Order: sequence, then C-alpha cells, then structure tokens
Amino acid sequence: MSEDREAEGSGQERPRTAADRRGRRTSPSSTGAGAVTTGKGRATPSRGDAAPHKASVFSRLLRFLREVVAELRKVIWPTRKQLVTYTIVVLVFVTFMVAFVSLLDWVFGLGINAVFGS
Repeated sequence: MSEDREAEGSGQERPRTAADRRGRRTSPSSTGAGAVTTGKGRATPSRGDAAPHKASVFSRLLRFLREVVAELRKVIWPTRKQLVTYTIVVLVFVTFMVAFVSLLDWVFGLGINAVFGS
C-alpha cells in the first residue's frame, strides 16, 4: 500500500504500526532498524535485570486487605427497596424452576411407567 501512495506522488508513507501512527517511532533511516524512542529522542530506560525485592507475607496480606476495602468502597450498593425487589424476583424464579422440573420429572415418570410397565 505504501508503494501505491509513493507512486501516486503524495510522498507520505502509510504508518505500519500503532506506534508509528502515534509518532513514537522515528524513521528507520534516522535511528537504524526502527528503534523505539521516547518523545525526547532517547531510548526508554530499562528497569534493570535485578530481581525485585519480595515483600513479607504479612505486608502483602495487609496490602491485599487494603485493596479489598478500597474496591468495596467503589461498589454501588442496592437500596433496601431494591434488595427486597431482587430477593422476591429470585425466589419467584427459583419456585417456578422447581415446579417446572418437578412437572417434567412427573411426566417422564409416567412415560417410563407406560413403556416398561410396573
């Protein structure tokens, strides 16, 4: 596709990757082999090869519990009216399903008795 644009004379090559479209990659001729660079023209620093320090079990447990509490604060809890409504809907649905399965069991039982006799 880029050859088509160059042949048309627009002079612009179509970006091949998302990084190219965002302007994060420089042209392959300026830095060689399409190296990824930041906006200031230098490579992104690495985090190093050293293994990260592992926190103690107690501190990890405390962090986990803090994050759980933080997530629970984000929850939109139902009002009492909504809770009662949802509970009634669930109970009606479960009652209907129990009655339906019981009816199917009874019908299949009659069918088995009719076929095999008792």
